[in-house]
Amino acid sequence: MRSLAKGTPAGVLAACTLGNAVSVTPAVHAVFGLFLVPLSEQFGWARASISGVLGVLALVGAVAYPVIGRYVDRHGARPTLLAGVFGLALSIGALSLTSASLIQFYATFAVLAVFGAMAGTPIFQKVIADWFDRNRGTALGVSAGGGNGLGSVVLPVLAAVLVQGWGWRAGYLGISAFMLIVALPLLWLLLRDRSGQAAHGEEAEREGLTLSQAARTPAFWLVLIAVAAGAGGTTAVFSHVVPILSDRGFSVATGTAVVSVFALVTSGWQIATGRIMDRIPSPRVAVPMYLMAVAGLVLLETGQGMAVLVTGGALLGIGLGGQFGALPYFVARYFGVRHFGSIIGAMYSAVIAAQGTTPILLDAVFDAQHSYRPAIAGVGVVLLAGALLLTLLPRYNRDDAANEGLLAASH
Repeated sequence: MRSLAKGTPAGVLAACTLGNAVSVTPAVHAVFGLFLVPLSEQFGWARASISGVLGVLALVGAVAYPVIGRYVDRHGARPTLLAGVFGLALSIGALSLTSASLIQFYATFAVLAVFGAMAGTPIFQKVIADWFDRNRGTALGVSAGGGNGLGSVVLPVLAAVLVQGWGWRAGYLGISAFMLIVALPLLWLLLRDRSGQAAHGEEAEREGLTLSQAARTPAFWLVLIAVAAGAGGTTAVFSHVVPILSDRGFSVATGTAVVSVFALVTSGWQIATGRIMDRIPSPRVAVPMYLMAVAGLVLLETGQGMAVLVTGGALLGIGLGGQFGALPYFVARYFGVRHFGSIIGAMYSAVIAAQGTTPILLDAVFDAQHSYRPAIAGVGVVLLAGALLLTLLPRYNRDDAANEGLLAASH
């Protein structure tokens, strides 16, 4: 238990893992499909109109993440993260008060989006990057992969039980209560900024490019586009597994099971991705993960048996785990950790924008074609394009001539 004490690397890792378990991906995206149909049926809203709130998340996140990232680089992450989790929990609880007003629904999500960005995965990853020098990829994978994966299993199951037993309003209240009663007190106890303390007994390296310097390198744009395209498309499918399978005649229980497998594999593979990247110094190790996600899309849309559908969910989990596992590692290796919050905040603004756009497109295609298949095919094409971009990334070397030139120019 001593190793999990506050102010220790293990305690901080545990806190960040828990924080990620109640972040926007598990608490909003992973459960979104469970609320989509009940809301549509009760209020008569088109599915694309409901999915439009994910566009609100995207818009607010795209603006907020770079600002929040810059702020925590200068002032520390702990106060921002605690306030964000508290506000996110209250905002999710407020969704239970939704009436027939679509404007009210959108307004609540706008507030939720602000707090979700404050308690977002990139801010928790900023804390991990500061605390860990050795095995940083593994620690990033455990925090984000373990946390988001665990939350994406626990919260959909909790929500499904409450929605089926007491209705969709109870589902939102249950998620909110879990965050306030379980997660927030533990975060208060364990979460700490590094504040100049040594990580693993050594002073953490503080070198690195600024956001403007990083944006002048090809690696920045290759990573941003490849990960935003891949993670945006794959997350959109993740949030729609239940309605996709329901429209094909499968039960909610089957869809929830596939989501759970999807989430578990995403969790495990995000950790595996960090470990692989710690051991194999090549960004191209992520390319096969994108290709496996494409295979998963095919199985999800055409599979007939539970085993095939679960395999499809697992392959999609490998893709999503690889995408989110690779992003913070790429940022640290290519650009350093001194301005990690600003850079990953900018990266996540693109990812969130893609996550908000693609679900709307999925449901717009469904409303027009009464099928998700054309949209799923489009996601597959985007994943293939992302894999191609990853093959163009340069070798890891923060001290290469290009970066040295940028750093020299800044002095």
